[in-house]
Amino acid sequence: MAPGSQQRLEIVVSDIEAAGADLISRGVEVFHLDGGRAPGPEPQHASYGSYATFRDPDGISWLLQEVTQRLPGRVWED
Repeated sequence: MAPGSQQRLEIVVSDIEAAGADLISRGVEVFHLDGGRAPGPEPQHASYGSYATFRDPDGISWLLQEVTQRLPGRVWED
């Protein structure tokens, strides 16, 4: 595949600010998506409410989604 041909691969995280800070500490440029409000995490960190995006060195775009509590029926059993 050509560099950058994969787009919007998703990573679910429990703390979008910590995940973003870790990426930034490694030199990655991270952008919070506004979703109709001011850029940055959802103020109450409601589950499924915060997103951020970045590109890796190959040009692939990634989407971070913060999930603090899974919706009913979406919890993995151990």
